[in-house]
Amino acid sequence: MASKLCTYLKASVVKKQVMAVTGLLLCGFLVSHLIGNCLIYVGSDAFNTYAHALTSNKLIYVAEAILAAIFFTHIGLAIKLTVENKKARPVQYYMKQKTGRGATFASSTMPYTGMLILVFLIIHLINFKFGPVYMTQIDGIEVRDLHKTVVLYFQSPLNVLWYVIAMIALGIHVSHGFWSAFQSLGFSHPKYNCGLKLISKLFAVVIALGYIALPIYCYLLGGK
Repeated sequence: MASKLCTYLKASVVKKQVMAVTGLLLCGFLVSHLIGNCLIYVGSDAFNTYAHALTSNKLIYVAEAILAAIFFTHIGLAIKLTVENKKARPVQYYMKQKTGRGATFASSTMPYTGMLILVFLIIHLINFKFGPVYMTQIDGIEVRDLHKTVVLYFQSPLNVLWYVIAMIALGIHVSHGFWSAFQSLGFSHPKYNCGLKLISKLFAVVIALGYIALPIYCYLLGGK
């Protein structure tokens, strides 16, 4: 029994560490994607040139495959660990105890914000990657006018509201997930935990506000 328990704990630790690594990689993607999206403030040509450079590169398919693998590994492990934890602690026998860490709103809602983010991602891909295609010319080269696709989509207040709600959920998810990932990887010490939690919250706020600003800006453009 003891050996089985040790095997389970080791496997669980490995799963958490892989989940932590994939989570941090996704945080890195959020930063790079946000930086690229900020070109929309520069103008349609800058944004469309950036989008064309990405989509016309043959390595984009490799990058998308890797990103998809990271994402589905992360969400798959999240579901698996959640199910395993529930099996290990049946509700009828489970009693909350103070562990010193304390549950927060962000930590207790991780499965729900995660599901909301998944729904958002599917809708996001449908509306933008596979959405309406407009064409424009930049320096004599015909490229997709993704700027127009994005701006027109956000002329709907409901689309803006949905995007904002999803980004708030993303911020809540990241605010816990970022520091929790470091903890799973062993970077945990009473001396640094408070600072790491603060950095995690600041990171989440910057990411959430950064993405929230985009649809609002597009809406204010009035379809131009």
